[in-house]
Amino acid sequence: MTDKKTLSPAILAHIAQTLNLPLRGLCAVIELLDDGGTVPFIARYRKEATGNLDEVQIRAIEENLAYFRELEERRETILASIGEQGKLTDELKARIEAVLDRNELEDLYLPYRPKRRTKATIAREKGLEPLAAYLWAQQPAAESLATLAAGFVNAELGVATADEALEGARHIVAEWISESADLRKPLRQLVFEEGVIVSRRTADAVDEQEKFKMYYEYKEPVKSIPSHRMLAIRRGESENVLYFLIEIEPERATALLHRNVLRQQGDWTPQLELAIEDAWKRLLNSSIQGEIRLELKRRSDTEAIQVFRDNLYHLLLAPPAGPISVLGIDPGLRTGCKVAVVDQTGKLLAHDVFYLHTSKHGNAEAAPKLEALLRQHNVRAIAIGNGTASRETDAFVRGFLRDKEIADIFSATVSEAGASVYSASDVARQEFPDLDLTVRGAISIARRLQDPLSELVKVDPKSIGVGQYQHDVDQRQLAESLESVVESCVNRVGVDLNTSSWTLLRHVAGITERTALNIVSHRNQNGSFRSRLQVLEVPGIGPKTFEQAAGFLRIRNGDNPLDMTAVHPESYPVVEQIAQSLQTSVDEIIRQPQLLEKVNRSQLSAGAYTLDDILAELRKPGRDPRDKFVAPSFREEVRTIDDVQAGMVLEGVVTNVTKFGAFVDIGVHQDGLVHISELSNRFIKDPSEAVKAGQIVKVKVLSVDTKAKRIGLSVKALSTPASRPAPKKQVPPPPATFEDKLAALSAKWQTRA
Repeated sequence: MTDKKTLSPAILAHIAQTLNLPLRGLCAVIELLDDGGTVPFIARYRKEATGNLDEVQIRAIEENLAYFRELEERRETILASIGEQGKLTDELKARIEAVLDRNELEDLYLPYRPKRRTKATIAREKGLEPLAAYLWAQQPAAESLATLAAGFVNAELGVATADEALEGARHIVAEWISESADLRKPLRQLVFEEGVIVSRRTADAVDEQEKFKMYYEYKEPVKSIPSHRMLAIRRGESENVLYFLIEIEPERATALLHRNVLRQQGDWTPQLELAIEDAWKRLLNSSIQGEIRLELKRRSDTEAIQVFRDNLYHLLLAPPAGPISVLGIDPGLRTGCKVAVVDQTGKLLAHDVFYLHTSKHGNAEAAPKLEALLRQHNVRAIAIGNGTASRETDAFVRGFLRDKEIADIFSATVSEAGASVYSASDVARQEFPDLDLTVRGAISIARRLQDPLSELVKVDPKSIGVGQYQHDVDQRQLAESLESVVESCVNRVGVDLNTSSWTLLRHVAGITERTALNIVSHRNQNGSFRSRLQVLEVPGIGPKTFEQAAGFLRIRNGDNPLDMTAVHPESYPVVEQIAQSLQTSVDEIIRQPQLLEKVNRSQLSAGAYTLDDILAELRKPGRDPRDKFVAPSFREEVRTIDDVQAGMVLEGVVTNVTKFGAFVDIGVHQDGLVHISELSNRFIKDPSEAVKAGQIVKVKVLSVDTKAKRIGLSVKALSTPASRPAPKKQVPPPPATFEDKLAALSAKWQTRA
């Protein structure tokens, strides 16, 4: 974030109006952020101050705050630059100080920006600016324009004729037109509203797989082109397969300029008309196109990043199997299946290799090894990576469990996206310096079944594979946005202070990577933490860090039962008040939360929002907010794309949700696509209205193209079309979910400019 500059009342009012938030809550959030508050902490523990603004709203405020502080910094730079040139009038200063949009600010600065030598500057050097001023003023003079122009003929300055003088004057006028903030803004709006994206195939294009075939001759309005199509065209352009333009009828643009430039008729009119044509063709068209292209990229990037955020959010909050002993298998053909067993805390107990697919006797040799590992380490689940040879390995495991009549162990297929990235990372080398990369991968697969969040935070989110054109969007914006999602998920679930890795702890509000490492080091040297207050003994943790982090740290079986809950230590006295009012102990309230039904709220010294949260937490102390774990069930006879046939009904897991549909893993190494039109019998604008990443769904196979490796699926084909319901009494809509608010505020923020 830039310097904590105080924003003007006008800007604060603008942000409040844009985000539809109360000004008081907005100012409170800004003050808390400037005081070092984190978004999760403010959203959870400062509801009285903010008026119960949620995390989505607070993050939107944070983004706006950064944007307008950068705008203020740029405004100061521009004012200083124009002032140094001696051209800063009171009127210009007032306009610059009033503007709230970066593009409009740059438009105002454009005439004063240092520029290279242009046709207009050459004309000025020839002394033709007074003639241009006459044309621009459109006020009759005693002499005719021809006579006036003849007076500027000067062989020494390179003006041979009156026509050359007029041409030079037109160049100056054209530049004035192109640099007018009052003209550029409506032109941008015109191109955005009426322009058309036109993409074509380049002459020397190489597109062997015809990935961009639909865009070889393609047109779509600028204002309505979806982000995924815009990003596809841009990628085609970057790969030299496509080029694209923004087309608009020139007459529409020049007509707008005529209306605003030509104020009255005179002998200057033909010259101004020529200057307008020149300004549009030579200067404005390319400049406005560049700005619109940039705005389209920003808009597409924002939407694509939002898709990534939503998918990552649901993936990180996928239901955990819990603290059970797991055997993880990283399937392989030639190199065998790497096997690793971890205990309830994720600690490695054993590892091996099964050569299931390299010989006829592979299964027979692997079976006794598998049985020994299961018995020796009391394994409760088997996690199988979904990569190469996954279904063959899954068939072996299921057959083994069936033949041995083992009913108390279940197997599940786990996404291994990003596992190879983790295996080669510094984090993996620190955890397992003496192990091969492939063994680390098997460990990660096992841990992903236990707790997806704890394991996935070790991987760069961009490597998890739930994005849409993720390599084409603004990488800094993507990284910051995804980091905020990880932070949100980690703090929503909470972190066990005595078992969590530093890679998980570093995402707790207020805790840095160095502090997380210090916590683990202190834990290793001094044993488990018995109290949240002991965290203050860790180097780098002072009162402010403790304030931000404490409520998200959990200690199970510690000295204070409240340390296992989301109740912040600053609210422990309130819980003590509750216990006293009920004439019982805090321990008893934790054991018998039904006692809380007798609480007299009026006797407690806490705000309504804080008290609501405390009581809700005490009713379900330490409860994991994630859903219950359910493993998907793939059809055993469907293992490769060759086994898939149109008409089949299969179960699968949603792996990625994009703007045009959802991809579903049906267990054949190639995800099928459910187009948005096949997701629901009701009209939906966005696939996220119907499905979420990680959701288990039943689908019907519509088409299979084994050569192109494409599978078309449908969800709505298995659902009965909704009949028109009888009119019902109007009821309030349900509370918006985190994702709904995130999408709504993101869309609103996109329109700020």
